[in-house]
Amino acid sequence: MKTKRVIFEGRVQGVGFRYTTKDLARGYDVLGTVRNLPDGTVELIISGEGGEVEEFLRDLVEDSAVAHHITDVRQEEIDPLPDLKGFTIVA
Repeated sequence: MKTKRVIFEGRVQGVGFRYTTKDLARGYDVLGTVRNLPDGTVELIISGEGGEVEEFLRDLVEDSAVAHHITDVRQEEIDPLPDLKGFTIVA
């Protein structure tokens, strides 16, 4: 099981980024959360088998409807979060 914290920079708020991310997650065996941060970035916590996580991130960054809004992606592997269930948008 791999868990990552990913920060997306660019025009990622107000363009449906969180909803696109949640919709895309339905096609993968992943758990997670996505939320807007006060500094204008979006934080994604994503957990699943390594291949699923990497494929999901590649699809989001390269092929999704919001990919062209992303100017930078920072990611770090973090300890698994036992409370993750499904995939949710955090207000």
